[in-house]
Amino acid sequence: MSKHENNNPGHIDAEAPDRQAILDCLEREGRPLKRGDIVHALGVESADSREILRRRLKAMVRDGQLIKNRRGAYGVAAKMDLVSGRVTAHPDGYGFLVPEDGGEDLYLSSRQMRSVLHGDRVLASVIGVDHRGRREGKVKEVLERANQTVVGRFVEESGVALVVPDETRISQDVLIPLKDTGGAKPGQIVVAAIINQPTEKQPPVGKIVQVLGEMGAPGMATDIAIHNFGIPYQWPDGVEAEAKAFGDVVPEAMKEGRKDLRDLPLVTIDGADARDFDDAVYAQRQRKGWRLVVTIADVASYVKPGGLLDVEAVNRGTSVYFPNRVVPMLPEALSNGLCSLKPREDRLCLACDMTVDERGQVTRSRFVAAVMHSHARLTYGQVWRYLDEGDIKLDRDADAIRANLDDLHALYKVLKKARRQRGAIDFESQEVKFAFDENGEVADLLPTTRNDAHKLIEECMIMANVEAARFLQQTGLPAPYRVHAPPPMLKLESLTQFLQAQGLKPTWRDQPEPRDFDRIAQQAKGRPDEKLIMAVLLRSQSLAVYLPENNGHFGLALDAYSHFTSPIRRYPDLLAHRAIHHAIARQAKAEFPYGKNDMQKLCEGCSHRERRAEEAERDVDDRLKCAYMEQHIGMEFNGIVSGVTSFGLFVELDHGNVNGLVHVTNLPNDYYHFDPVSHSLTGERRGRVFQLADPVRVSVEGVNVEERKIDFELAES
Repeated sequence: MSKHENNNPGHIDAEAPDRQAILDCLEREGRPLKRGDIVHALGVESADSREILRRRLKAMVRDGQLIKNRRGAYGVAAKMDLVSGRVTAHPDGYGFLVPEDGGEDLYLSSRQMRSVLHGDRVLASVIGVDHRGRREGKVKEVLERANQTVVGRFVEESGVALVVPDETRISQDVLIPLKDTGGAKPGQIVVAAIINQPTEKQPPVGKIVQVLGEMGAPGMATDIAIHNFGIPYQWPDGVEAEAKAFGDVVPEAMKEGRKDLRDLPLVTIDGADARDFDDAVYAQRQRKGWRLVVTIADVASYVKPGGLLDVEAVNRGTSVYFPNRVVPMLPEALSNGLCSLKPREDRLCLACDMTVDERGQVTRSRFVAAVMHSHARLTYGQVWRYLDEGDIKLDRDADAIRANLDDLHALYKVLKKARRQRGAIDFESQEVKFAFDENGEVADLLPTTRNDAHKLIEECMIMANVEAARFLQQTGLPAPYRVHAPPPMLKLESLTQFLQAQGLKPTWRDQPEPRDFDRIAQQAKGRPDEKLIMAVLLRSQSLAVYLPENNGHFGLALDAYSHFTSPIRRYPDLLAHRAIHHAIARQAKAEFPYGKNDMQKLCEGCSHRERRAEEAERDVDDRLKCAYMEQHIGMEFNGIVSGVTSFGLFVELDHGNVNGLVHVTNLPNDYYHFDPVSHSLTGERRGRVFQLADPVRVSVEGVNVEERKIDFELAES
């Protein structure tokens, strides 16, 4: 039942038909029925039941299951040849409806797009096939509006005010009545609330609710992304108070009955600027292997299902990490305070205690609710210097911590070997860190590389995640698993063509194994086009998602995987913790607060919010790179051809992983012919060939920060 169908959840009327009964009734009748006819056909008698039926019919129309026609009769949408799905708009004005059932997309002409915006959920009918052979649709009804606000540039001229959306896929400007401009000045970036959604005859109408400031101001890129992608960034009433009510220290009563790990020299190892410490680790060499203890912040003991903190954590799904700002999943009182595994402070944790043999295989593991006391807050840089040079400065417990790091590193070497043997894909990618000056502007793009300290922690977390997945399977409780499917066939075909063009021979025939990709990754190491090959390999992979069924993780070559190690910043990890707590406390399965359908919906929501966060983070990165390159117009850089089209070359610079376009008109003067098979452009007169992975030198010709576009010019003769 939808939460909108009954305002009295404590009252259950057995006579009120559920959705399936309504659908079955309409199926039997074979025609649309008015509400009175449905009442009669299902024998609904009481006033309460009739009211519930009325709300349920309304909810089924809203969800796209039913259609209410002009006669006021309800019909099954699927029977009326209507397709429900989300609108994906193109900057040029047309769009597509992506069906919810996974069928073929419907093309929506620019005329059909007048009444909808990017992301809207609609019902459409198939009206034919366009000149390119695509199924063409007509929007019949808007089920859900995706955009309640729009962020963009304010324009006022000739007595007309409007907002030009920053999101290029929203091609309609928002009209602003002059009385609703909110004091905005032309050129400023504003947030407009949409008062009237677009119709076929009228564009959207809105009012200015917030003036963000001038384009290019420090932090503006992040502000725009937060509003464009709908990232929740303000705490609803009561949420922060609920977090602060737990205080600053763990009360003794909460420590009772827990395993005491405070004497174990556990340490956290994170980035230098990290403030929320999810995990701590400890390893000890034993006669036939190692003991490895991974302790994770016990968020579940504070954030309970249904509370204000939990509702908002579901809404956010994940913390969002921008270069100059973090939008956390939980308030700071918990994320950086009581849940964070700070050094020399007692903290509640959920511990995975493992025994690992000489081959890197876990022979025994158990989960315990514990209390711990981090003995040091270490950074990746500190640990790497110690592993490389043997030097680390510690205030206390120096001998125990050094022994822990030595044993962790020895264990890592074994785990690394085991990873290679099972064929996990070793994707080495170079991240970029933004350096800001005192004015908050981008001063430089700095490459960051992962060392053994990063990889050591990664392997420990993977092991804990695997054991959590296996334990969750044994419990039989509904829980989220991290699932990574093999690459889809369509992507494999284009990947094979690309690899062959680079002189690399794929080893698979039909369905590849992870080790096939790892072989390619190893062959690429040290090549001039290594970054390009790794990027293409990554793009060929399926997206990892959260599912209530364990279907394994292709990239890691694992048959069971979950997310368990970051409950401060990821909601699926918190769900996994709740299931583990429930099982180790030996509570009845019937008392677990989630059913399979609940978990299915939560997994879908978590996957969606993860994608939203990734897109927002990528958007800010692209804007900041454009802002940086805007300072370097006319300067020359080395790069590599990362894409070839009929209209030019896409080039990725060696500096900062910056991408831009060399338009065909900026190539040496000639007529160029595009070959999609060899990914090349060939000059007709001079015979000059440009193809994928060619090293080039370019100069920065122009930058459009708003559109996130950089134009290069070939600098060589």
